Amino acid sequence: MSYTSPLMQLPGAAAVQDDTLIDSQGVAWHYGDPLVEQRAIHLNTPVLVDRSQRRVISVIGPDAPEFLNNLLSQKLDNVEPGYSAAALDLDIQGRILHYADVVRTDEGFYLDTTDAEFESFLKFLTMMVFWSKVEVAEADLAIITLLGQVPTLPDSVAASAAFVREVPNWTQTPRTDIAVPREQLKDVAKELISAGFKPAGLMAYTAERVRNLEPEKAADLDDKSIAHEIAHWIGRGEIPGAVHLEKGCYRGQETIARVENLGRSPRLLTLLHLDGSVPELPATGADITSGGRRVGRVGSIIDDFELGPIALGLIKRSALPTPEKAGSPAAELLIGDCAVTVDEESLPTDEGVKLGRSAIDKLRGR
Repeated sequence: MSYTSPLMQLPGAAAVQDDTLIDSQGVAWHYGDPLVEQRAIHLNTPVLVDRSQRRVISVIGPDAPEFLNNLLSQKLDNVEPGYSAAALDLDIQGRILHYADVVRTDEGFYLDTTDAEFESFLKFLTMMVFWSKVEVAEADLAIITLLGQVPTLPDSVAASAAFVREVPNWTQTPRTDIAVPREQLKDVAKELISAGFKPAGLMAYTAERVRNLEPEKAADLDDKSIAHEIAHWIGRGEIPGAVHLEKGCYRGQETIARVENLGRSPRLLTLLHLDGSVPELPATGADITSGGRRVGRVGSIIDDFELGPIALGLIKRSALPTPEKAGSPAAELLIGDCAVTVDEESLPTDEGVKLGRSAIDKLRGR
């Protein structure tokens, strides 16, 4: 049975009209004026976004920290309640199978993911329990996301929440996620609206997600995607990312270590600006070409209130601007008949020191 959020009863609520790979089933795409809804985020008006289409997994028990630490790319064996980050489940070749936002609470861990990833991720975690003292189950929780600077939450909302987390990976837009029991979703939303939060649809959220270079697996990645293609997913400094570079063994770690120490990913996730004058914008998953040659794929495409049509693109490094190409004409990129340009500020400036490569160069006398 398909999901329909009770917040679809709010005035102006409209579902997405076109087929999309974006996780959007059953929640409002907008409430009548999506560009105004997004603009409010940048005018210091806190907004709430119904993301209750997401599914939540609970992992509870004395072995939960070690259990998850052994399976996922994030270091979770010694984190304290209140910790939040992202984590990946990789295959043996380091390709991304599942992405989840993770939070540690007094009771254990909650991992939330898209509806498309949920069943296979839950099955994998359940199959890996063996003799670990953990319980893996679906948690009947609904996610509400608050965008912008969040004032103090109403006491009733804080009391209802299974967790409240600030999302560190979003560097362009402050984001706070709240998980509440599904049966309380409507009442909690009403409390937040009464406290001054403006409802905004998933279209506004998606525009901010694209600005923050935050991909969704189905829309923005493919079956060959590895973690280093999303540069900020590699934990560096104060941003935990989705991959901890100093933790113990887990499936796919060899690929992480090899790319980190010896080379670079062949592709990068970038922010694209699309030519809005074309009669029709391209579809998610369409090829990006340069000189008639395929160099990537386009992911989530969205109209931004300020930037116009923007998208996430997974593009070969050879087609991207680099310091070595400074002063050279930029490669012409097309998606069908639509011209696109790479936002150079979205390109990573720190991808780590390649210690293995440096050692090899020294041995070769370079």
